Amino acid sequence: MPVVVVESPAKAKTINKYLGSDYTVLASYGHVRDLPPKDGSVDTEHDFDMKWEIANDSRKHVSAIAEALKSDNSLILATDPDREGEAISWHLKEALTKRRSIKKDTEVRRVTFNAITKAAVTEAMKNPRDIDAPLVEAYLARRALDYLVGFNLSPVLWRKLPGARSAGRVQSVCLRLIVEREMEIEAFNPREYWQVKALLQTPRGQEFEARLTALAGKKLDRYDLENATQAEMAVQAVAGRKLKVLSVEAKPSTRNPSAPFMTSTLQQEASRKFGMGARACMNAAQRLYEAGHITYMRTDGIDMAPEAVTACREAIGDRFGKEYVPGSPRIYKNKAKNAQEAHECIRPTDMTKDAAELKLREDDQRKLYDLIWKRTLACQMEAAKLERTTVEIGSDDQQVGLRATGQVITFDGFLKIYEEGRDDVADDDDKRLPQIMQGEPAAFAKSGLKAQYDKAAERASDRPGTAKGPSAVLAENSAVLGTQSFTQPPPRYTEATLVKRMEELGIGRPSTYASVITTIQDREYVKKEQNRLIPEDKGRIVTIFLLNFFRKYVGYEFTAELENELDEVSAGDMDWKSLLGKFWRDFSAAISETSELRISEVLDVLDEALAPQLYPPREDGSDPRVCPKCGTGQLHLKTSRTGGFVGCGNYPECTYTRPIAGEGADGDERLLGEDQGDEIWLKAGRFGPYVQRGEPTPENKKPPRASLPRGWSKDDMTLEKALVLLSLPREVGEHPEGGAVKSNFGRFGPYIMHQLPDDAKPTYVNLKDPADVFEIGMNRAVEMLAEKRANPGGRGRAAAKALKELGDHPDGGKIAIFDGRYGPYVKWEKVNATLPKDTDPESVTMEQALELIAEKAAKKGTKKKAAPKKTAAKKTTAKKTTAKKAPAKKTAAKKAPAEDSDDG
Repeated sequence: MPVVVVESPAKAKTINKYLGSDYTVLASYGHVRDLPPKDGSVDTEHDFDMKWEIANDSRKHVSAIAEALKSDNSLILATDPDREGEAISWHLKEALTKRRSIKKDTEVRRVTFNAITKAAVTEAMKNPRDIDAPLVEAYLARRALDYLVGFNLSPVLWRKLPGARSAGRVQSVCLRLIVEREMEIEAFNPREYWQVKALLQTPRGQEFEARLTALAGKKLDRYDLENATQAEMAVQAVAGRKLKVLSVEAKPSTRNPSAPFMTSTLQQEASRKFGMGARACMNAAQRLYEAGHITYMRTDGIDMAPEAVTACREAIGDRFGKEYVPGSPRIYKNKAKNAQEAHECIRPTDMTKDAAELKLREDDQRKLYDLIWKRTLACQMEAAKLERTTVEIGSDDQQVGLRATGQVITFDGFLKIYEEGRDDVADDDDKRLPQIMQGEPAAFAKSGLKAQYDKAAERASDRPGTAKGPSAVLAENSAVLGTQSFTQPPPRYTEATLVKRMEELGIGRPSTYASVITTIQDREYVKKEQNRLIPEDKGRIVTIFLLNFFRKYVGYEFTAELENELDEVSAGDMDWKSLLGKFWRDFSAAISETSELRISEVLDVLDEALAPQLYPPREDGSDPRVCPKCGTGQLHLKTSRTGGFVGCGNYPECTYTRPIAGEGADGDERLLGEDQGDEIWLKAGRFGPYVQRGEPTPENKKPPRASLPRGWSKDDMTLEKALVLLSLPREVGEHPEGGAVKSNFGRFGPYIMHQLPDDAKPTYVNLKDPADVFEIGMNRAVEMLAEKRANPGGRGRAAAKALKELGDHPDGGKIAIFDGRYGPYVKWEKVNATLPKDTDPESVTMEQALELIAEKAAKKGTKKKAAPKKTAAKKTTAKKTTAKKAPAKKTAAKKAPAEDSDDG
């Protein structure tokens, strides 16, 4: 039987089902070899000779393939149809040849398929080929480049910037994008402008909004109304005139669907619609591909196979009707420069099956398949037909002009199933207008815009740092409103917009985006908050260092050009070793120069480069580099294992520090006042803000400090509040049975504690309200302590009573249903399995309970603790069929996951 090798066991299982018993299908579990992380793995002195090593985890898999080849002298390499897949096939062939498992007469063939379906797999087996040498060489060049950059640049970072962890050919350029965007945001100066609108009504009483577009006979530009005074004059000008409809123009238009998904657009849309990270998206897509539901998910291609287009058009006609099928198929041009690496788009393998019909259990897979299915069908559907209406309104004296816009969908077309998401919501004119006739009066609506005025005023009161004055002006008739706005800085990147920007610049390739974005977060260079990517101080320092000492290698054009040259290698148009030689000659020189620098020299350069961000002008005009604490020391950039920070040059006499984000940022310290001769400080530590009495001295190395309780804002901290915190623990009073009752904040929130004279340890009781720490009285405290001592098992409650008892588990032990904090659950031994939503506890059967327990045990990775209790199973004979069901579930849940991960 020929031995067929794929990457993952899930893929092997699906393919084995199609090929049958005539083949032995085995998994390589991803890459079998890699460069060992040590000096000399790429020998720059000897024509970039590369020393490969089989990973420990891979040895057994290679051995299994070698063992299978003993009984059959035919090897079919069926790894993924891209550069990485080609590389895995090459590695396998090389490793097996070294083991002498591949002999001179061994037939080695390479097959690829874009979808794991029976038709695709059997067709691929009929058309074998040799391993594609240029694709392998492109892989070797990439791997060598990544090694040379990472292995030579990372040690420079470790030595010069304590706390920096690594640099990478694509990773560092990606980080630069995020850091530079943050610096743009910090340098941004908002500009004030005002907009005026009116709420009008037709003679038939239907209301609509119109925006002021002309004033004093002149067209208004965005910044023509600069302040509240000008806005108020414009509001009065509109409100004091009679208006009429000058023209109504309705123009038909169409909207065409987006192209089908390729890797980058799939990641972008999954991020927009579901907040799904690039790695999570690719993991879900990988499982869908391995199960045979979608085509290969790493592709630059947007074209679709002719038979798939036909199937898609038929599915559209069957589901939605012939009017949704265009007269001819839509053709999408492939953007990939290198045809060898461009595959079909990402699409369902069966167009007739939606997510509901597949019955996918994993939420991510279900959502992603639904997205792919809808986008694929939409790309071959009719265009949406719209009618865009523009209404021009003006006064008889032509002093004011307003415009109302709207649109109506006259035929939904592809919008019936799918509409592409947006990265940042923009103002749109999608409102539907009532029937408006040219020449008729446009009266002011009586309902007015008071609610919008109130909302604008409330929003402005919460906005820090804006110009003083009214945020909105309202005409006396309440129908004309002027609202204040400010230009906004560019938004922080989401994973979707970052992938889009990298794609625009030609940085990296679809297969690398997920791993690169994950790496910069794992390295703690970037954090993700509310789906936005924010650089950490460590990431800023690394980027500025690279921009000053290795600018060429984090340059967008240089990185994109290198990608183009790698594409030329994969197309067979460039020698890969020539590419490496040219790169290494300049890069090694830059490494040598930087290695000679002292850390102090590096910090001086970075301090100067970051000066605009580190030391912005102060409001009082004082020198921004003078320490605000001691008043004499100069502030300097310093580094630590947790990243960069600004510190006083008078250390250790002055201990002032703040983050590099600037004064007033999170982490900055603030003097709250003095008490009994001690300065009381508000500071920020690893675990959040805290208050401290005085500074460390040789005699008092750990001055008193107290963390701010949950719900307390550092911005609202005063000297009085700080002194209250520093006075803790508070003594509530003397307990009737002896010993003081105290209250305080602890690791798990507010609490009271008391220790009886004969007790070995204190009794603690959690408090629900933080204010109770300062307010609870003795009567309530004594009562709560008595309840806790009466029920020491937990939280002052008696043992839970079962809602329903189901009987004994086949492996021994009672099964029952209890009511918990998060709803009813099934309990057996130490396994608690929550019942599915809306399940009536009384209706749960033993079979259902066993299934829930088995699933929960498998997820927890329970180490089959029931095994020693199997003697108890002899008393359950009538339920043997049920007993078999639960272990079967455990086995299925524990199957090995696919090891094919994102390259990078």
